[in-house]
Amino acid sequence: MLRWTLHKKIDQNPGNSSVLVRILVKELERAERGDFRHYIIPLLHTLMYALIKAPCISDELCGRVYDFCKKLLTLPKPFCTIGLDYAIRLKMERTAPGMLYQRMVISEQSLKSDPYPYQEKIFIFADPELLSEAICNALVTDTEAAQVSQSPRACMCYVIIHAMQAALGEGCDVSGLKASLQDMPSSNVEHWFQQVVIAVECAGSEAGTDRGQHAARLEKIHHSILGSSQAGNAPLGGTQGTPLPNPNISFHLWTQDDQLWKELVLFIRPLSQSCEPDCLSQDLDGFEIQDIISDCECCEQSRFSVLSTDSGIERDLPAAGEEPLAPCSAEAEHSRLHRKGGIKKKPSPLESVAFLQAGANGPGAKPPAKLQRRPGTPPEPAAPLQRLHTARILLLGDDRILGRLAQAYHSLRKRETRRVFLTSRLNLQFYYIPVVTGQPNTLDVTDHAASSQEELCEVAGYLGRADPWYESNINTLCHMIPKLATMPSSPSKHLVTDLFITDVIAYYVRMGIQPVCFQVYAVKVFFNDPAQEPAEDVFLTELRTQGQDSISHRELSMTKKKTTLDGPGLDLTVTYKKVVLSDRVKELAMSLRSTGLVMKAIPAEEAEDLVCLNVNITEIVRINNLSGRSFSAVANRLKTRNIKIRSTEQRSFTVCLDKDSRRTYRNVISVEVSPCLEPSYCLQKTRTMKFNLHETEDVGLVKYMPKSLLLPINTFAGVIQ
Repeated sequence: MLRWTLHKKIDQNPGNSSVLVRILVKELERAERGDFRHYIIPLLHTLMYALIKAPCISDELCGRVYDFCKKLLTLPKPFCTIGLDYAIRLKMERTAPGMLYQRMVISEQSLKSDPYPYQEKIFIFADPELLSEAICNALVTDTEAAQVSQSPRACMCYVIIHAMQAALGEGCDVSGLKASLQDMPSSNVEHWFQQVVIAVECAGSEAGTDRGQHAARLEKIHHSILGSSQAGNAPLGGTQGTPLPNPNISFHLWTQDDQLWKELVLFIRPLSQSCEPDCLSQDLDGFEIQDIISDCECCEQSRFSVLSTDSGIERDLPAAGEEPLAPCSAEAEHSRLHRKGGIKKKPSPLESVAFLQAGANGPGAKPPAKLQRRPGTPPEPAAPLQRLHTARILLLGDDRILGRLAQAYHSLRKRETRRVFLTSRLNLQFYYIPVVTGQPNTLDVTDHAASSQEELCEVAGYLGRADPWYESNINTLCHMIPKLATMPSSPSKHLVTDLFITDVIAYYVRMGIQPVCFQVYAVKVFFNDPAQEPAEDVFLTELRTQGQDSISHRELSMTKKKTTLDGPGLDLTVTYKKVVLSDRVKELAMSLRSTGLVMKAIPAEEAEDLVCLNVNITEIVRINNLSGRSFSAVANRLKTRNIKIRSTEQRSFTVCLDKDSRRTYRNVISVEVSPCLEPSYCLQKTRTMKFNLHETEDVGLVKYMPKSLLLPINTFAGVIQ
């Protein structure tokens, strides 16, 4: 709240921005002298955000902050990482004042600009079965209200005025600029906007350009704009604030499993810019694609057969005027290519190759390949792909929606391994704000419901312990958002929610640049019925097993006899690889009687390893004494990365993933858990093994590829050691 109040003071009194920035610089230098490292990152983020919002900051102040950021390079991570990033930004800002503001507005508002063609968008995903209708409605209202009066024309005017004021300072006629731009047609406003963007970007990229040369360029544009109207004769009005527009935010209720992928595809290539859905469906009917990685188990998919008549020899190509060969008859073609009948699923327009190829024709994409070239002519080098789009995915909810995110992310990585489209053009960033309604939810499993709200927000608790600035800015919204959503309607309600919640979200996604990577775990579930295929899934936070309740009458009578002898629960065989400090593999096995177990992937302390499962097994121990036979429950704790659990008496149990009752498997006889592998690693490993059948270790390119699938969630500082 104090951070939000300070930044609001800059908006309300722009003339005092230099004073507030100078105070923040002094506090930052004092924290560095006193070795109060836990204050450095929060103060630095607050200072940089104030520098972006401030209308005009002197070069002397920017120089002090730049020198301080260079000092952080001698400190360990994350101080050196954040210091390097901000030092690079400040170096450009000192040469071309207003560049950070300009780039932020252009990318967030998707303004067309050739010198800086980047685009960003915030996608808020909420599970309607986890959050109440009142919370969802309030968030929809706030996100829509944040976009009001933010037309592209207004944002272009903001960029022009802020760049002029940042470079010229007191010599900028802000009132005259506003009046001149307001009277101009939109085409003229866009022209001057492009001129300002070119001037600022050229000053930031050209070597040897100083602040004075940049100010001289903008002063010419300043006089040209004012010269087109009589407003330039007005006296200078002093420093005035230029609002920083809210980022482009879209709110989505997560109702479909592949909804995340579809929204990302539409962000890169909207349907309105490609072709009509009818044309797409026609292209889909006659399209078949060969799966290049059918041998990769983790990316297995249906395979199509394609007959090729191309010999690969250049002289066999038909002449320019030669007619193509007549197609074969339908009977002959059918005799050569025959496949068993099956269900042909008609894909959606978003999965069309014509649609994806149309999206590849945008800026930064490869040019279409030529079919033939002259002998001896070297091929033209393809232009490298650029990630011109940044999608910031913000999740609202508890650990259960993060489990769905892990599922969707794993599916996206598998899809991209089969056919690369998003990862080469899109920079994907994940953010998380915990929200707990405080009321019992229908999705809570009655047998093992969460005893407290903290148990449903283990990821948020870990992030708060690792990053104190995340704890004070984001974790405090856990209960604040439901309260604001259920407040009685009043004239000030809309104002408070719009100014605070939206501003905190914007601050988080703009300044949260340090990821904390969580290991995704793969689970393979075997069922009691041998005819039923094993199920494969992933989880992020927790796996819980419990004895099956519904059993047959014959099994019930046998179970009663067994219970009187051995106690409640079922006999299990647990095989696991023990985690030791030397990182050597030590495989152990044990047999016991248990009522259930819980695997926790999120450590209780930030100092613990994130790639480790904490397994708690409730063992039933029989005790013989003079009064008779009794049983007691003993907790066994294991640390492992790979574990197999099997019921030895053919009694089934249930498996629940990520505390979500919708992801419960019943009639389970065995479970295997291991760290989930990166699909691209599996593909390259499979290709390498074809040529090195006796090679067990990673060789070639596989050694340098990420092996495990990690889910990065952005915070302000990452993990502070």
